[in-house]
Amino acid sequence: MHFTKLTRPTRSARKASGSLSGLHGIPVLLKDNIGTKDKLNTTAGSFALLGSVVPRDAGVVARLRNAGAIILGKASLSEWASFRSLNAPNGWSARGGQGKNPYVLSATPCGSSSGSAISVAANLAVVSLGTETDGSILCPASFNSVVGIKPTVGLTSRDGVIPITPRQDTIGPISRTVSDAVNVLDAIVGFDYNDQATREASKYIPPGGYKQYLITYGLEGKRIGIVRNPFFTSGSGSLQIQAFENHFKTLRERGAVLIDNLKIANVDVILNFTLSGEAVASVAEFKIALNSYLKDLVVSQVRSLTDVIAFNQKYSDLEKLKEFGQEIFLSAEATNGIGDKESAALLNLARLSRDGFEKLLWDYKLDALVTPGSDVAPVLAIGGFPGINVPAGYDKNGVPFGITFGGLKGSEPKLIEIAYDFEQATKVRKPPTLQPF
Repeated sequence: MHFTKLTRPTRSARKASGSLSGLHGIPVLLKDNIGTKDKLNTTAGSFALLGSVVPRDAGVVARLRNAGAIILGKASLSEWASFRSLNAPNGWSARGGQGKNPYVLSATPCGSSSGSAISVAANLAVVSLGTETDGSILCPASFNSVVGIKPTVGLTSRDGVIPITPRQDTIGPISRTVSDAVNVLDAIVGFDYNDQATREASKYIPPGGYKQYLITYGLEGKRIGIVRNPFFTSGSGSLQIQAFENHFKTLRERGAVLIDNLKIANVDVILNFTLSGEAVASVAEFKIALNSYLKDLVVSQVRSLTDVIAFNQKYSDLEKLKEFGQEIFLSAEATNGIGDKESAALLNLARLSRDGFEKLLWDYKLDALVTPGSDVAPVLAIGGFPGINVPAGYDKNGVPFGITFGGLKGSEPKLIEIAYDFEQATKVRKPPTLQPF
């Protein structure tokens, strides 16, 4: 983790003015792909971007500062948000080294927002920001027993954030409680001229914000779907299965209506990064988006994906190129914009989403789908849908696992009601133990 100078928040200032934001004086860590116009670096964990200077604070950072939050520093991540290599470990980056799961040090912290989740779980920060393209908030939140909110794409600005694909990229809060995450969400949503996707998504922001949905009877009357296959199977481990059966019982007791044994059309294809077309579309979009980001930097030793690949080859020991490679970079570099193949992949992704998750929720009038951890991430990713992960339990080795509630675009109010009521009813989370194995 990389820290900046922290001025102490004054309790007297908070007491003296009832008009101060709920984030006034609250320290926030940022995933190291979220740009700050200060002395902090923004590197995506790569030495290639060390010393680069961004043109302005990222849109979400500007909103945090306006809300009175203190930017504490940058949290490590899976390098390039897990989009450089096919075999680098989750939580590893050249600059940050290997992030460790604070519950079981040998367990995966997941990624790519690993440091954002680790730091909050280990009480190094109250809240952090992560980014998600396909599971990068929900997965580390699940494995580190914290709350992670993956907002509807465009609800939070992606301006100033090192991209993968604007079609799926989103920025969201990670914290130990649903209420803390929601307070941060309120601060970072909204229109940003520098990210036009926020113009359309802003229509989903409710008058009065999201805090009003932190209610203890939020599950009452909610229709929640369960897709057993492939999400709830014996292969997940008996402890987990029993835990989720108990959670289903709690959901019912709190007034939710559970619709069981549902199916998402072509879910096996959706969950396959290659078969769905997500791989083809994403590598082409990545090259376009990254080149645009790099060209916009005020100072940088790399100005294109070509330059980054060359940097990794030149400094192969520093970037552990022999161990982990850069296959995804090379695949992206071989693309040439959005051609016939990419267009077909995009159409297929839209069809899979429309005929799968969307149709299921509309047909059964569901408020949300409940799944273990981040298993549903690809389903939510390809449609730009939101999800909230809440701690759900620990396996026989003490490794945490979470429960995720996912919904259609703009369904954050319902998801918050569900997640908050579930959290208050279960209180599953416990502090990390730092077990070696």
